[in-house]
Amino acid sequence: MKFSEITYKRPDPEAVKAKWTELTKALGTASSYEQARKVFLDKEGFTKSYSTMQELSGIRHSIDTRDEFYDAENDFWDAFTPELQQYEQEFKDALLASSFRRQLSEEFGELMFINAELAQKAFSPEIVPELKRENELESEYEKLLASARIPFEGGVYTLSEMSAFNTLEDDDRRLAAWKATGEWYASNAEKLDAIYDELVKLRDLMGRKLGYDGYTQLGYCRMMRNCYTKQDVETFRQAVRDYIVPIASKIRMQQAKRIGKSYPLSYADCALFFRSGNPRPQGSAEDIVAEAGRFYDALSPETSEFFRMMRESELMDLESREGKQGGGYCTGLPEYEVPFIFANFNGTQGDVEVVTHEAGHAFAHWLSRKRVPAEYAFPSMEACEVHSMSMEFFAWRNVEGFFGRDAKKFMYSHLSDALTFIPYGTMVDHFQHIVYEHPELTSAQRHEEWKRLTGIYMPWIRLDGEIPFFSEGRYWQRQSHIYSDPFYYIDYCLAQTVALQFWALMRRDPDKAWERYMAYTIPGGSRTFTELLEGAGLKTPFDPACLVEISKTAAAWIVKFDMSGIE
Repeated sequence: MKFSEITYKRPDPEAVKAKWTELTKALGTASSYEQARKVFLDKEGFTKSYSTMQELSGIRHSIDTRDEFYDAENDFWDAFTPELQQYEQEFKDALLASSFRRQLSEEFGELMFINAELAQKAFSPEIVPELKRENELESEYEKLLASARIPFEGGVYTLSEMSAFNTLEDDDRRLAAWKATGEWYASNAEKLDAIYDELVKLRDLMGRKLGYDGYTQLGYCRMMRNCYTKQDVETFRQAVRDYIVPIASKIRMQQAKRIGKSYPLSYADCALFFRSGNPRPQGSAEDIVAEAGRFYDALSPETSEFFRMMRESELMDLESREGKQGGGYCTGLPEYEVPFIFANFNGTQGDVEVVTHEAGHAFAHWLSRKRVPAEYAFPSMEACEVHSMSMEFFAWRNVEGFFGRDAKKFMYSHLSDALTFIPYGTMVDHFQHIVYEHPELTSAQRHEEWKRLTGIYMPWIRLDGEIPFFSEGRYWQRQSHIYSDPFYYIDYCLAQTVALQFWALMRRDPDKAWERYMAYTIPGGSRTFTELLEGAGLKTPFDPACLVEISKTAAAWIVKFDMSGIE
């Protein structure tokens, strides 16, 4: 069945609640493992049904945030999901208390119980009103960004479409594009401040209602941090400052020299990697997808089958247009056992990066689509990001097909971006820890903290006020994860360190690299992040020696890279 043919139907809220109550009671009164097992499997089928409708509604709403029907459905799910969480948690409580826990664990794995315990720590019916309001605010933020209409050079563009102008090789036009984008954000600065301020206070209140000192511990439970701690993250952040920031700074110094600009760079100049222009993919959006098809056909039989299915079933919406939500994501439709990829192509190298990134998520889901429980289709988020960020590097196998004469440019900039991204992403995490440890901070004080952290993690950026909004310590407000997914962003950084291990192995033995990738991916969400790493023979990012090794290997490649023919 094609995506356009899937029918959406809002479930009856009271019927869903009643079914959950029935299942919870049946699990608690089961007198044999066979009965308990049947209830557990019935729950699996039941949740697949309504969660598919929830995901379908969310996809269609993000495709066109102006669609009145799906806008109303989005409001419905924003309100209903927190109510539903209470019934889902009651079943998890019964599962944890079941006298058949040992047998269930032996058949379906202990990890679902570990995750259920984390979920138990992250919810109480007492916080349902705050959860509803949190959903409303997150939707308000996404709709605000989707509503952007930015006048530039006689046209009017969305934020995603403006990204293409933000990397123009013409200095004056590029700066003008950044200023135009900054002016839109600046005109909405009060709204952005107000939304985030309320989100911070709501989340802090939820943490305190659950007995924590604030939101941070609750945030870790919500992110299913099931194999590492806040201290591990702090160790990683310190290693990034010690080993990655100096290398990233050298990369930016060379960039400044290459494009004829002084160091440190403005945001506008930082966006231009080569004087002759950044790498751009060959052809149209359709050409990129066709090239991706050739790449996946050649990569493995499994990826070939997967990507052909995605194209034939219309499970990708990739081009930017008015009213479409920004960004990119991958989600799943459990009842149909298929993933869905959402993106916003804009004519930059990011088009290739996003389609291969999200296809990494989608391929992992495809491999685990029949897992029981269904939650094992995806591991925790940092583990998921390994699938996607590593897949971007595997796409180097087809770099000429994607980029033609810009292939060398892309390889150089892609690896450089990986190294310069880690400090930025780590800064996002550090910033959020400060914010939730000090919820009393004013909006102005938060912006000052961002400025201070920029000097530590991104010393190559000049905050001189030249560009409205961005140079005022407000750059973080265009990072949607900070609003909608607190503490998520460090997952990209952890995953990037693993992806760089795959990159290094690809340089030596491409077939071995793919074998390790499959060893990491096939278990799906049945293992923790650190267990997946161990099973694939990969190093943990929490060991500073890991960052030392990958940074030296990547930096050495960059120094030796043949730049002939590139201006």
